[in-house]
Amino acid sequence: MLRVAVVGSGPSGCYTAQGLVQQDSSVYVDVLDRLPCPYGLVRYGVAPDHEKIKSLQNNLRAVLEHERVRFLGGVQIGGPGGLPAARLLQLYHAVVYCVGAATDRHLGVPGEELPGSWSAAEFVSWYSAHPDAVDDGFVRGAKAAVVIGVGNVAVDVTRMLARGATELNPTDMPEAALAALAASRVTEIHMVGRRGPSQARFTTKELRELGALPDTDVVVDPEELALDPAYADPSALTAAQRRNIEVLRGWAAAPPKGATRRIRLRFFLRPAELLAADGRVGAVRFERTVPDGHGGVRGTETYEDIGAQLVLRSVGYRGVPLEGLPFDARTGTVPHQAGRVLRDGVIATGEYVAGWIKRGPTGVIGTNRPCAKETVTSLLADAPALAGRRVPGDTLSALRSEGVEPIGWAGWQAIERAEAELGAALGRSVVKLPDWESLRAAARTAASAS
Repeated sequence: MLRVAVVGSGPSGCYTAQGLVQQDSSVYVDVLDRLPCPYGLVRYGVAPDHEKIKSLQNNLRAVLEHERVRFLGGVQIGGPGGLPAARLLQLYHAVVYCVGAATDRHLGVPGEELPGSWSAAEFVSWYSAHPDAVDDGFVRGAKAAVVIGVGNVAVDVTRMLARGATELNPTDMPEAALAALAASRVTEIHMVGRRGPSQARFTTKELRELGALPDTDVVVDPEELALDPAYADPSALTAAQRRNIEVLRGWAAAPPKGATRRIRLRFFLRPAELLAADGRVGAVRFERTVPDGHGGVRGTETYEDIGAQLVLRSVGYRGVPLEGLPFDARTGTVPHQAGRVLRDGVIATGEYVAGWIKRGPTGVIGTNRPCAKETVTSLLADAPALAGRRVPGDTLSALRSEGVEPIGWAGWQAIERAEAELGAALGRSVVKLPDWESLRAAARTAASAS
């Protein structure tokens, strides 16, 4: 019998657990998460109106309900009050860290810390009911917003800013966020990229959704599209890039319909400074860029100010160090060899990584499958040596002896019931519980982990 701890219950953690129990019938897996709820960014990162993607939770649920997999929520590894990584390794034959990339990248420009300037990740956490999120009045008093970045997350937050109450009400969005967005006076949303449309990271499917929003014009400047050398000659582009350009070209040629809200897609502008007005952000100063002939851009020292009372930066995620594990600050990842953690260049017995903390925040949800497969292959190849390590026969009792009281699957099911009951009481479908207190209270109505 091989006992493995997987730290993190998002896609990479679930795919790792799935691979382990499918390929070796002697493996038992505890999936640990510091939150009482499983599924990681599928629960807390996928936009509420993307029901098809959110339905992936059903696939992940099947993994966590496997007879040799056990979900243990509310377990902090490392950091103040957390179980040290070294102690966790003493309780299991192997530990796989699937902790993702927990922070966002900064712009590094003056004024970035002004009130009204946020990361897109903070905004997403708020409307997704992450228990660490805070409601600091994102849209309160704002009439115009700037979203810096042209990836799928940028498209998501742009779309959520343009949604009305009618479209948001059927989602599982927490009540406070729904009320705030329904009352929002934001009618002008600028989504801005420093490079051209052929280098944008959004998918065509996500991009097209902007054009399907009710009472919303999508405005594209044809002169900015024309700055991209690939616009006139897309022969060297991928099929996806060509589709993006075709969608943008269509919007650029279409006259505005006079809708209540406008989404303006801008290109070849990089943020230079956030400007203050009345003690908070009032505008973003952008420098016009042009292609440098090598796939990048260079500045032109020509500037444009775009007024906004809300600024959301969406320029990528970044991994953070986990106490007790090595960390490469340059890449924001844990050094590894085929998923095996490296300490000073030497393989650390029994320690593994998968997902974003292994490869960086790249790819889509499905990219985690081959990433997890590689790590699982490495771990199972090491299984004969790992099985020789002495670990407690009852890992749950050992965790409790360390002062850890996990929230088991029954606790998570109790949270699900409470969210369904809240939705019914509010005349909606499921409504997420938005804070630690309500989540813990719901979990306490079930039996503890067993």
